[in-house]
Amino acid sequence: MTFIDTHTHLDGHEFDADRDEVVARAKAAGVSMVFIPAIDLPTVGSVLATCARYPGFAYPMLGLHPEEVRADWRDVLAKMKPYLDTSDCPFIAIGEVGLDYYWSREFEKEQLEAFDEQVRWSVEYRLPLMIHCRKGQNEMVRLLRSYGKDLPGGVFHCFTGNEKEAAELLSFDNFMLGIGGVLTFKKSHLPEVLASAVPLERIVLETDSPYMAPVPMRGKRNESAFVKYVLERVAECYGVSADEVARITNGNVARVFGSVLADK
Repeated sequence: MTFIDTHTHLDGHEFDADRDEVVARAKAAGVSMVFIPAIDLPTVGSVLATCARYPGFAYPMLGLHPEEVRADWRDVLAKMKPYLDTSDCPFIAIGEVGLDYYWSREFEKEQLEAFDEQVRWSVEYRLPLMIHCRKGQNEMVRLLRSYGKDLPGGVFHCFTGNEKEAAELLSFDNFMLGIGGVLTFKKSHLPEVLASAVPLERIVLETDSPYMAPVPMRGKRNESAFVKYVLERVAECYGVSADEVARITNGNVARVFGSVLADK
């Protein structure tokens, strides 16, 4: 049984001391691939370097995270976009991009404009989106709907919403909900939401490591090997085997990223 961690910050400094061991543990646990998002201009380099170190296992995504959007966002994106124009572009998605108004709305307008620009990249280059959204779903949905059927698909990363929010997101064809460690938390309502409102054919697995480690590793540094705990909890929610969850979620990844991965 193998499975995929669709969202890990393996390039982060938290893994500098033991990155090779982290990858070895992930592979031993059954992880066949990991997807790594850039969050700003400096991490484009660290993501590419990390993926080059683990070819055929780690795959890069290109984007400006909403929490990193400032007044200079146009300059940052102008320096990012040329990476997409190379003949051997290594990126499999545009991400991690989106909206985040959890802490502040200081750069609300800039976040919306930067997100819109990166959605246009997704459409232009036919690359899926890896979307981060906190306290901005209404604005995000409104923006995405303006693109209609032009969107190539993607993942709504770190879904923790209710049945109504799930239905709204699943109305976008070829988009999946990214399910991570929150599913395993004692007070999480996600098990009920998934079972009642989200088909297994519409989720992918993720860790968001080094953040949000699942039970029984909560409080520790998260890593891709721990995605297995998420998979096992998903299996409990749907009343199916872990093997079935791995098979279906791998197929879901292939539906969104398959054509891009085939070129790498």
